[in-house]
Amino acid sequence: MENQLIEKKGYRYVAEGTGQPIIILHGLMGGLSNFEGVMSYFTQHNYQIIIPELPVYDRPLLQTNVKDFAEYLHGFITFMELNNVVLLGNSLGGHIGLLYTKLHPEMVKGLIITGSSGLYENSMGDGYPKRGDYDYIKAKSEEVFYDPKVATKQIVDEVFETVNDRKKLVKTLAVAKSAIRHNMSKDLPNMSTPTAIIWGAQDQVTPPNVADEFHKLLPNSTLYWIDKCGHAPMMEHPDRFNQIVMEWFQNCQI
Repeated sequence: MENQLIEKKGYRYVAEGTGQPIIILHGLMGGLSNFEGVMSYFTQHNYQIIIPELPVYDRPLLQTNVKDFAEYLHGFITFMELNNVVLLGNSLGGHIGLLYTKLHPEMVKGLIITGSSGLYENSMGDGYPKRGDYDYIKAKSEEVFYDPKVATKQIVDEVFETVNDRKKLVKTLAVAKSAIRHNMSKDLPNMSTPTAIIWGAQDQVTPPNVADEFHKLLPNSTLYWIDKCGHAPMMEHPDRFNQIVMEWFQNCQI
């Protein structure tokens, strides 16, 4: 997907298809390629898929947090001259989508969160104590998925490179701590945007009780489970994930 990247006005993004815009928000360690299955499916069904590359490693440390990323997203949506967007976010991307929807509800037609932070998540603690140990990083990467084979060598290599780059590691930990600090439990009951919560039943990063809590707190939400699935349902079960999203679109007339 790298060769499809568009660079304009300081933004880097992928955009394909026409129709109702769906903006996809990747996670902290997640790349744009994590959503290839979503893109290929929905661009064939009259939806436009737009995936901005979030500036996780490009901004000053004080601007490396969930709130600043939500405002970055607002700038991007304004630049793209969009409105009535659907936001689809995994992990940190879900958190950014939730905060953006709270701040700019008039811009969001629907919200899809999967394995989202914003309430609670397990992490690797305050650091990566064995970041130079490839086998350790491989094991940690595999824990993200129900099927460890989904953690391909490319995925493990990318995580290994990130945690062994000091500047990237500092930014990664800053974002992770920002996500923990920015708990949204008090905000969610006041958010009426239609929301689909799609969760892996075996998610170890944001466990199933987190999905239940999101569903309880978000007044206009629908909760869907995918079995034998970890933290990234759109990667482990792309066909089922797309089917759920399409069903939800039809129910919400999106």
